[in-house]
Amino acid sequence: MTTDEQRAHFLREGLFVVGKLNAVYSDVDRAVVVTAVPTARALELKGGKEMACAFFHERRESGVINLGAEGKVTVDGKRYTLAPRECLYIGRGAKKVSFASRSAKSPAQFYLVSYPAHAVYPTAHATLAQANRVALGSQKDANARVIYQFIRPGRVASCQLVMGFTELQEGSVWNTYPPHTHDRRTEVYCYFDLPEGGRVVHLYGEPSETRHLVLKEKDVVFSPAWSIHSGVGTGAYRFVWAMGGENQVFEDMDPAAIR
Repeated sequence: MTTDEQRAHFLREGLFVVGKLNAVYSDVDRAVVVTAVPTARALELKGGKEMACAFFHERRESGVINLGAEGKVTVDGKRYTLAPRECLYIGRGAKKVSFASRSAKSPAQFYLVSYPAHAVYPTAHATLAQANRVALGSQKDANARVIYQFIRPGRVASCQLVMGFTELQEGSVWNTYPPHTHDRRTEVYCYFDLPEGGRVVHLYGEPSETRHLVLKEKDVVFSPAWSIHSGVGTGAYRFVWAMGGENQVFEDMDPAAIR
């Protein structure tokens, strides 16, 4: 593939639009990515012909992380307040979901990833303090980072969705190092909080036949089960990761030897 063809197949740009809700349906494990940046009015997440459902969560579950200012997600009449980088799990069967910002001048930026669900788990809110916090890497190797795991066994229960975000420490630039694949599930990345004008070189492809994509703030990249997913940036950054597939064991991965 040419660079343009690669970007067309694996990358989605410009999803976060003020005042709008956008959605992308992927054939990668039927993942759906939704972004919502509400201002003066709330934005409602609906089903329809594209989803072959009467309402979005008829046969799906979702994880939401707020990448902007404080906002609110209302699920079947119950309101959840999400501070920056907090998470909400929405279980299968939720009929009405809407997104709102506390301030129209400083809107929330909701990032949602959804996978099909074959069991019902309760909707649940998780703060940063409630995340499973894992520190990895070192400053010496430029990959010191903290993983915040929200939706996973032992924290927020789900059918198959696993979700959280990774925060690189100042002076570190490598993520998901060493790179790996996990044939039993796919993954979606959303890079955010990049340095001003910064970029991330996202590595993907088979371990013996890698490619790269140059990404900017809040670009979303889809990683099939056969692909590694790793990257290096022009400075420290954060990224949301979300996985869906055959199991939920976070450590289930097949490392690719650096050599």
